[in-house]
Amino acid sequence: MATEIYKKDLYGIIGVPEEATEKEILRGYRKKALQCHPDKNPDNPKAAELFHELSRALEILTDIAARAAYDQSLKAKKVAAERTRVLDSKRKKFKEDLEARERAAFEIRQADAAAEAERKLQIEIKRLRKEGSRLLEQEQERLRRELQRSSLNDNLQPNNQSSEPQRIKLKWKAQKGDPSNGGYSSDILKDILGCYGHINTLLVSSKRTGSAIVEFDGVSADISDEKGHTDNPFTIVWLSGKPDCPDEFDKLDNCDFTNGASKRNDIFSTCSVKFDSGSSVPPVSGPAYSEDGEKDFESLVLMRMRQAEERKKLTEQMMKDDAE
Repeated sequence: MATEIYKKDLYGIIGVPEEATEKEILRGYRKKALQCHPDKNPDNPKAAELFHELSRALEILTDIAARAAYDQSLKAKKVAAERTRVLDSKRKKFKEDLEARERAAFEIRQADAAAEAERKLQIEIKRLRKEGSRLLEQEQERLRRELQRSSLNDNLQPNNQSSEPQRIKLKWKAQKGDPSNGGYSSDILKDILGCYGHINTLLVSSKRTGSAIVEFDGVSADISDEKGHTDNPFTIVWLSGKPDCPDEFDKLDNCDFTNGASKRNDIFSTCSVKFDSGSSVPPVSGPAYSEDGEKDFESLVLMRMRQAEERKKLTEQMMKDDAE
């Protein structure tokens, strides 16, 4: 208990500064004794303990040797507290410096990683560009060959096809609600018209009965004479690409003559081929593809693109008409 009192602030208990004289200490003691005396504070259970501490503080501070020892201990505590404060300040600064260095190192690592990622990205982009260029060249070469073959086949055909798509519109009598649509369906129309040329698109209106649009990739002019079923014939209206003259040999190549030779006779009755005596049929030769063929490559591509776009617009128009 005796050593515990030295750990407390004796000057604070009496209420005087550390450099106070003995008289100031006695005066402070009397003032505090009147305030914390047990008789003055009967309701405070700690009044006796406080008065006892006040008395012990007076004994130590009025004794020269005891006060000197207490002052020495108090000074050592202050020195230790100041040292701790300085060390805490240094530790704090060291910690802040360490954290700053760690942040700087982290930012450098992040920047290096970003630079490495960017470098790899650029390498990948260059690789993809090279591969894309190679694939593009291969695709262009393939398309060029296909167009050249298509142009060769077109030039070898007897009829001179126009770049304009060949389309016709069919009309026939059909009652609304007739499930047979007047006896015509998509398959039936293909069977009837297929011998006149290759059909690219055949659209039968689902809402407007008795109507259809057909697009050919090369068609004989004899299709204009086709009437369909005798009991319900259809009429043909040319929308675009009408042939200039009939070509019966294309019709012969595409027709199925399993029903007899009557159709063949009808066809040959409308067309005769004559050769001079001693003459021979000239050989058919395809176009020579050199610089001119390369120059026409772009125009051929544009023509195919225009035909595809027109076919798309025709389909959309038919769907729009059906919706109305």
